Amino acid sequence: MIDNKLGLSAESRSRRVLDEAYRMGCSTVIAFEPEDVFYLTGFWGEGIVVLNQSDTRLIVPQLEVDRARSIARCEVLEAERGSSMLDKALSFVAEDANVCTDCNDHSIFERMRVKLVDSSRLRYSKDIFYNARKVKDEYEIRMIEHAARILDELFKVCEYVIRTGLSERQIQAMLMYEAMRRGAYPPSYRYTLSPLIVASGTNSSLPHAEPSDRILSMGDLVTVDLTLRYKGYIADATRTFALGSIDREKEDIYHIVREAQERALEAVHDDAECREVDGVARAYIEGKGYGERFIHSTGHGIGLDVHEPPWISRNSQERLARGMCITIEPGIYIANRYGVRIEDSLAISRDGKVVVMNRYTKDLIRL
Repeated sequence: MIDNKLGLSAESRSRRVLDEAYRMGCSTVIAFEPEDVFYLTGFWGEGIVVLNQSDTRLIVPQLEVDRARSIARCEVLEAERGSSMLDKALSFVAEDANVCTDCNDHSIFERMRVKLVDSSRLRYSKDIFYNARKVKDEYEIRMIEHAARILDELFKVCEYVIRTGLSERQIQAMLMYEAMRRGAYPPSYRYTLSPLIVASGTNSSLPHAEPSDRILSMGDLVTVDLTLRYKGYIADATRTFALGSIDREKEDIYHIVREAQERALEAVHDDAECREVDGVARAYIEGKGYGERFIHSTGHGIGLDVHEPPWISRNSQERLARGMCITIEPGIYIANRYGVRIEDSLAISRDGKVVVMNRYTKDLIRL
């Protein structure tokens, strides 16, 4: 039966993960990471999932029991926080089972090894989850597309809130308010302190700049990178705005990045090599003399994580496939001066059509 909330039956998602685990020689999966717990159960919160051929069980602390039972698509069991939760999870592991887990916490991993007696029976792998989640079902694509629509609305808000006299931090706060009004929330991305990127002037030369108290000035380029989650699923898009008039060099670089992005979008199709898509954008930027200023990959997968496979990079060995959702985001960064990045989220549908989910204009907007 198809789950009305998530679009896939619990059995289908469990089977995807188990199939990946079987390829590693494992018959049981123990999941700790919230994205993986959510994928298997529909519950986002503190918990441990034990998955095997016959059952999916979710172990949660007492304060989460009622919420988990109202959401989860599996048996929910209660245990005291800490070692009791782990002990209960391990009690459902067969004596001869080989176990795969997404837990890379050393102390928890070692405790599992001791409990299983034969340490060779326990393996760490995040790949089994990434591989299972890489191809999205129709519901997942709809949720990502809805998140992308919210990002488009926020770019429209940018036209009214980006102005001189305001700081990057103030603009970020206004955008977050508007995002949450629309049901979107920032992802828990561990490598940044801020949910959104608002980078003006010299800060825009830093691809992952943290919003600061810098006051916007006329002539600034302002890069706004929006990454938001809707019902668990993430869309990611970037636009670069001009505040007032800008010089010819900035305008030229903006149009180089836009053309590189358009060419990479056109290179996306079912069975395309990821490195070839990256190469299309990179070759164009290199041809314009800015190859050394394009300092990151052309894109990445999106879903329950901000960044997940497939990787649209020069070293990737992967191919795109129907059901995958990715970003395309070339950029040029002139150190200590300014930068330009343009990014869209897109999906390859079940019929092979490439759908660019962000529709906000990529014309250079002068505010």
